[in-house]
Amino acid sequence: MQRKKLTVLALGGVLGSGLLTAAWPGQTPVAKKSARADTVAGKRLFERHCALCHGIDGKGGRGPALNRAKLPHAPDDTALKSVIADGIPPNMPGGWYLSDGDVANLAAFVRSLSKIASDSVPGDAARGAAVYAKSGCSACHIRDGAGVGYGPDLTGIADRRSAEFLLKAIRKPASVLPEDFLFVKVTTASGDTMDGIRANEDTFTIQIKDSGGRYHSLRKEELKELRKLRGESPMPAFEGILSAADIQDLVAYLTSQRGKQ
Repeated sequence: MQRKKLTVLALGGVLGSGLLTAAWPGQTPVAKKSARADTVAGKRLFERHCALCHGIDGKGGRGPALNRAKLPHAPDDTALKSVIADGIPPNMPGGWYLSDGDVANLAAFVRSLSKIASDSVPGDAARGAAVYAKSGCSACHIRDGAGVGYGPDLTGIADRRSAEFLLKAIRKPASVLPEDFLFVKVTTASGDTMDGIRANEDTFTIQIKDSGGRYHSLRKEELKELRKLRGESPMPAFEGILSAADIQDLVAYLTSQRGKQ
């Protein structure tokens, strides 16, 4: 008699633990509520894994600013979760180590960043356009289809980089170089010299993009010298060339098209 009572109690415990969510014949199943994304947990994940590139407040740095309503690679929440989980090769790694719940929490926090106002940028954008022209920036950069593609494309740059980052890049470009960036100088067996940005390299060859935006594939065994100038940039440091006001106006010009791409 005692054993039967224990069996009934055990069965009742099993049913109460979850089987009652299933429907008995003729009844409508009770749907389980999905957990709401936790922005507080998402903030912790962001600070641990994302802030290094996107800034602690999402205003950008090595990676693009995220404090805006429209993200180019994530027009909706499904796309945003996909970007977080899979990354954007080759610059943004995927979050393969994150659970589905982590991804949802992180996405919710990123969406909350759109409520943070963008920093106002001091300076005169019109004067900055003149500084851009007189400094010969278009000899290395493309902006709105004009210029040479030796350095980064500056079209919509303010949607990818913060004003603070641009200020550093103009003052001391070597201080913000990407991890895989390499400036090289080569001398061929015939004595010809060339410098440029490494585009690709393997054991036997190296591909270089020169200042005219042209690509060259060279066999290492045919080179007299190959110098890898780590930590150096072909872009001069404008801190000693332009005044502080000119640099600030240049940043204002580069950020003047923010959100218009």
